[in-house]
Amino acid sequence: MRNSLARYWFAYAMVLPVLVVLAVLVVLPLLQGVHFGFTDINDTNIANPVLDREARYSFTGWDNYLNVLSGSAAYGSFWATLGRTVIWTFACVACHYGIGLGLAVLLNRRMRGRGLYRVLLILPWAVPVFISAFAWRYLLNADYGLVNWVLEAVGLPGQVWLGQSDLALVSVIVVNVWLGVPFMMVALLGGLQAIPSDLYEAAEVDGATPWQRFVHVTLPGLRPVSSSVVLLGVIWTFNMFPVIYLITGNNPHTRILVTYAFERFFSGATRDYAIASTYGVLILSVLLVFAAIYRRAMARQGEVL
Repeated sequence: MRNSLARYWFAYAMVLPVLVVLAVLVVLPLLQGVHFGFTDINDTNIANPVLDREARYSFTGWDNYLNVLSGSAAYGSFWATLGRTVIWTFACVACHYGIGLGLAVLLNRRMRGRGLYRVLLILPWAVPVFISAFAWRYLLNADYGLVNWVLEAVGLPGQVWLGQSDLALVSVIVVNVWLGVPFMMVALLGGLQAIPSDLYEAAEVDGATPWQRFVHVTLPGLRPVSSSVVLLGVIWTFNMFPVIYLITGNNPHTRILVTYAFERFFSGATRDYAIASTYGVLILSVLLVFAAIYRRAMARQGEVL
């Protein structure tokens, strides 16, 4: 260790500020959240220097986790919310990958205006999420939204897209797909351009059809990129808060784990920091388990993440 510090002290000095920032902004809040999950802390018993009030919350052990995992509606119906979160995540990531792969394959070919198409398709990713969310909220408005105006113009009935129904979940999935496809497209396009053209030429000489070249050359060649972007997509989508909350608010039909944790922490007559922290730890645990299983599955196929 002493020799390493003496030899690479400059590198450690450059990394140290980043580590300090991460410790303050990530590690300390994480440890505090884990601690809160074992207490009954809320906005009535937390310390408040302004009111000259000392902390009066107490240690409750595993009670919060047992209450949440029991599935009680008073604690957010954890299993139902988890199921909705899984549906939301799977639908979004599957559409992200499928549409992104299709667009990447098209843009990888020589065509007129290919550069313009790339710029237009990447615009949803370049626009800030909150601007896109508010724009889509206007487009999907039941009274004066553009989507219903188009439907009524062609003789179809308008819908309450963001109301108290499962149609609201479909709507936010569509919005999130629109936002997430450009990233997947760019990543897969880079992977396509890294596949040697000799493989396609050899497959074509052997008489392989376009579909066979896609299945046996393109998809295996994209496996390293695909495994990484799918993992990132699952983690990002599982925790995708702004799209759902800015478009539908506290709608129970679009409630996922992260939005419910926000509701318990920042809204309600009593802000329940303990239950919100419990949800945060459970979200982290679910993602860690998924990442571990996913990495092991990829390792068995020879991929390293």
